[in-house]
Amino acid sequence: MKQRIDGVTPPYTPEADRALHRWMPPGVDREPLMLFKVLERHPELASRMRALGAGLLVHGRLSDADRELVIARVCARSGCGYEWGVHMAAYAEVAGLTPRQITLTATGTPDDPAWSSRQTALLRAVDELHTGSRLTDEAWSGLRQHLDEREALEFLVLAGWYRTIAYVANGTAIDPEPSALALPEEQVSPPTPPRAG
Repeated sequence: MKQRIDGVTPPYTPEADRALHRWMPPGVDREPLMLFKVLERHPELASRMRALGAGLLVHGRLSDADRELVIARVCARSGCGYEWGVHMAAYAEVAGLTPRQITLTATGTPDDPAWSSRQTALLRAVDELHTGSRLTDEAWSGLRQHLDEREALEFLVLAGWYRTIAYVANGTAIDPEPSALALPEEQVSPPTPPRAG
């Protein structure tokens, strides 16, 4: 499928160049990601998005391990190979994910023995949110055994934010980045939605 919105291209205007480099982590001197170039087609929207994205990625309360597990699962469940691949290539090692766990973020279940009880709680919560846009009391209690109130709120925003990013990347059909990992083709089957009430 052809990419539906072209990203801005060099030579960048001074404003676009500054904005694109604000998206990238400090000290990274490579070409900005295509997602950022696409978003810069709407600079006002991009600047508003950048503030939340940076807040979650750099200044959040969740650990790198928790954050990247949540991002990987949200992106995998959303079929967003673009963002899954970028994060697993850049952050999986920092998050302490083993090669098997990287694959399991897309293909496994929360009950796999490769996961700790904390990771299981995070994965279950992501899966419930993905399937039904809500959490059962059991999933919420599982989260709160590991996250304090602020962390739990941040978890909800993080999961929703990366669902938004998946919509943008999938909706505009952004091609994978050259350095990204490939999303495993076999992905986890959706769980049964939680019953209402």
